[in-house]
Amino acid sequence: MVQLAAQLLEVKLSLQLFHLLQLVIQGKLFCQIFPCPSLSQSLANEKLQNFMSTFKTLPKIHSEKGLITLTFGICLTISLVGCSPPEEHIKCSSGNTDCTISNAYGSFPDRSICRAAEAVYPRSEEELIAIVANATMLKRKMKVVTTTSHSVPKLTCPDGENGLVISTKYLNRIVNIDKSAMTIVVEPGVMLRKLIDESAMAGLAIPYVPYWWGLTIGGLLSTGAHGSTLWGLGPAVHDYVIQLRILTPSGAGEGYAKVHTLKTGDAELNAARVSLGVLGVISQVTLQLQPLFKRSITYEEKSDSELEDQVSTFGKQHEFADFNWYPSQHKVVYRIDDRVPSSTPGNGVFDSTGLRPAASLALATLRGTEDSQEFTGYAEGKCASAVASTSLFETTAFGLTNDGILFEGYPVVGYNNRMQSAGSCLYSLEDNLLTVCPWDPRVDGLFFFSSGISISLSKAKDFIRDVKQLVALQPNGLCGLDLYNGILIRYVTASSAYLGKEEDSLDIDITYYRSKDPMAPRIYEDILEEIEQMAVFKYGGLPHWGKNRNLAFLNVIKKYKNAKEFLKVKQLYDPLALFSSEWTDQILGLKDGITIVKEGCALEGLCICSEDIHCAPKKGYFCQPGKVYKDARVCVHLTS
Repeated sequence: MVQLAAQLLEVKLSLQLFHLLQLVIQGKLFCQIFPCPSLSQSLANEKLQNFMSTFKTLPKIHSEKGLITLTFGICLTISLVGCSPPEEHIKCSSGNTDCTISNAYGSFPDRSICRAAEAVYPRSEEELIAIVANATMLKRKMKVVTTTSHSVPKLTCPDGENGLVISTKYLNRIVNIDKSAMTIVVEPGVMLRKLIDESAMAGLAIPYVPYWWGLTIGGLLSTGAHGSTLWGLGPAVHDYVIQLRILTPSGAGEGYAKVHTLKTGDAELNAARVSLGVLGVISQVTLQLQPLFKRSITYEEKSDSELEDQVSTFGKQHEFADFNWYPSQHKVVYRIDDRVPSSTPGNGVFDSTGLRPAASLALATLRGTEDSQEFTGYAEGKCASAVASTSLFETTAFGLTNDGILFEGYPVVGYNNRMQSAGSCLYSLEDNLLTVCPWDPRVDGLFFFSSGISISLSKAKDFIRDVKQLVALQPNGLCGLDLYNGILIRYVTASSAYLGKEEDSLDIDITYYRSKDPMAPRIYEDILEEIEQMAVFKYGGLPHWGKNRNLAFLNVIKKYKNAKEFLKVKQLYDPLALFSSEWTDQILGLKDGITIVKEGCALEGLCICSEDIHCAPKKGYFCQPGKVYKDARVCVHLTS
C-alpha cells in the first residue's frame, strides 16, 4: 500500500509539472490547440534546455513505474513550442515525376515501396476532368491520394511504376452551406476539422464523425470511417451523403471522362458511398447536417466483470457511447456521452491526449523502453508501462477540459464541434521536429499495427468471453494493448452502402507494438494473433477498409451481401480498371494473393502460419493451435 501511494504521488507530481509548463512556456495556454509562433532552431534549443533544467529539479523518481509515468506525461500532456506538422506523403525526385507514396506511418503492411511515374495536383473539377480524360486515353493507371494519407493498407498505390497519382490537396473548398436546408457541399480534399468548424459557424453539425480530424472527406468516405452510435442514421459519415459527384473514365465519344451526379435514391450512390477509390475520383459531396447542439461527457471506470452483459445495452442508453477496455487490468472505462439542451452551462473542449503534439525526445524514450522490453521478453515491464499509460489518460480526462484550459471534473459539457473529434498535433506550426504527432516516421516514435474489426452485436458477448479466457490463461498477455490505451470499442450500425457495415456491430480497435525488424517476434505474439483470427474468422468480423493487416482481408468480399452489385457498378464506371490496383483486386476477390507466404510472414500478419518457418523457430516461436480458438494458427514461444 505504501508503494502504491508513492507511485500515485509520482503521477500527481508529474501532472502538476506538465500543467505548469504548459501554462508558462512562451506565456501561452495550450499551444497544441492554439498554435504558438514558429521558433528558430537556437531558440527552440534554448527552450528545450530550460525544460531539462526544470526536469532535473523534480523529486527523485524511485520506481520504474514512476519514470515511465513521467515520460508518458512529458510525451502526452505537454507541447513545448508548437508541433512540426506531418510531412508530404508524395515525394518526387524530379518536379512532379518519379514519385514515391507513403502513408502517415511511413510503412505499409508488407513494407513495400509504392511508386508512381507522376503526381498531379488539380485545383478544380475542370482540371480533374482533363487529367482523367488524358490518362484514360493513354490507358494509364490512376490512384487518388489524400493530404494526410492515413490508410494503413495500400489503397493509394497504382500498379507498377508508370501510374499517375491524383492529389486532392488543393480540392479543399467549402462550395456551399445552405442553412435552411441544413446541407453543406464540399470538395473531396476538405479536412474533417474544416467541415466541422465551417458547419458550426453556420449553426449546424455533422453529428457523428471519426475521433481523428486529420482525414479528408474523400478519404473517410472511401474507407467507411465512422464515429460511435446506435442511434439515428448511425455513425458513418457516408450515410449522411445525399448527393455526390464522381468523375470516371469514359469512351472517346464522351471525351474520355464523365461526371456522374448521384442523389439519394440512386442505386449507384450505394456503391459510391464507400468505394475504396476504385470507381473514379469524387469531385463534390453534399452532406445532410443537423442543428448545432451540446453534449455532456463523463468517463466512468468500472471492473470488466460484467462487460459482456453491458455491451449490448450500453450503446442504446447513451447516444455517443463507447468504451476503452483494459483486459490485463480487468477494467473498462465507459464514455457516457449524450446530447443536452443548448442552454446547459459549459464550454468544454476535447483535445484527445493521444493526438496532441508529443515531445520527440520523450517519444524516443518510450520507444526505446518498449524495444528493450520486447527484446528481453520483459513482460512485467510492459505491464508497468501499461498501468502508467492508462493512469495518465484517465488523470488527464482523456483530453477533456471544462473550458478549453482546465479539467475541473465531470460532466464536461460543450458544443458538439468542440467535443466530437481532435488532432491538435496536425495543425500546429513548425518547430524543427521538437514535437510531432506521436506516430510521425521522421522521429523514433510510435510504430504500431492498427486493427479495426466489426463484430455483430449478437456475437459480441461471446467474443468478449473468449478474450477474457485468454487473459485468464496468460495474465500478462495483453499488457501491450493496455499500453496503447486498451481496446477502443465503438458502436456502428447497418448501412445501405454496398461495402458498409452489414448489421449493428461493435467495432473493435486494437493498436499494438510493431518492430522495425520484420523478423522479430513480439512478446506473447500468439495472444494477439489469436484475437485477430478469432474476430475475423470465428465471429465473422468485417475489417475496417482503412486499417488492418493482410490476413484480416482473407475472403472479406464474401461477407458482403451486395458485393455483386458493387462490382457491377465498378465495371460500369471503370471497365478498363484504371482506378484499380493489385491490392484492390485482391480484397474485392478479383485476384488471388492477399496473403504473402514466406519466412516470418505470420509475424507481420501477411499470412496465417501453417509451418514453423512462417514464425521464428530460431528464436523459439513455432506455429501452434490457439489456446481458446483452436482453429487459429499462431506463433507461440516454446521454451525447452
